[in-house]
Amino acid sequence: MLKKFMAELIGTAVLVLFGCGAAVLGGEHVGQLGIALAFGFAIIAMAYSIGPVSGCHVNPAVSLAAFVAGKMSAKDMGVYWLAQFIGAVVGAFILASIAQAVPGEPVNLGQNGWGPGYLGEYPLMAAATFEVVMTAVFVVAILGVTGEKAHGPFAGIAIGITLAVIHIVGIQITGVSVNPARSFGPALLAGGEAMSQLWLFFVAPAVGAILGALLFRLKLLEPEM
Repeated sequence: MLKKFMAELIGTAVLVLFGCGAAVLGGEHVGQLGIALAFGFAIIAMAYSIGPVSGCHVNPAVSLAAFVAGKMSAKDMGVYWLAQFIGAVVGAFILASIAQAVPGEPVNLGQNGWGPGYLGEYPLMAAATFEVVMTAVFVVAILGVTGEKAHGPFAGIAIGITLAVIHIVGIQITGVSVNPARSFGPALLAGGEAMSQLWLFFVAPAVGAILGALLFRLKLLEPEM
């Protein structure tokens, strides 16, 4: 379990550092597509490096979905959650240490949000709907390609592409969370409005994860034998 803990911690840190780092340090140059690909490529890289150790959840919503689908114990889920949240803070801290140009001034760490002043200024309902639906889609993709009839070497690519497409669609809406840990790390260090809006990026991905996982738990997406 220690190996799984370390794998999830490192993997989540890398996801935050690469994905949010692309937005913060290179966003003006790579644009929305580049940021989306950074998140997707980070997942692909981690899937093939730490996947054999922990399954590369790097996302509390994914671990929750695995638990609801009957593929993970509550104890293991708790360990994964702890590792993921710590990893997200580590990744955000490394990014902050690079991006903080003027000590004491607020720094953009790619934190999630919604409403006036945030990217496309979408309202709360749009943000909540996007996060619930896209987390459910992401979970369906993950549980589908890693299930009993898994796609083996191609699973990591499929999951990474799914995450990239979700970002292409939704960066202007919420910055895209579908991952409470990814939201927590940057918000904790950025503070202010990011922390006041953090609740949505815990609740909506959790609801989406449960909905997606129930499709497998109830065998509604069970593959034919």
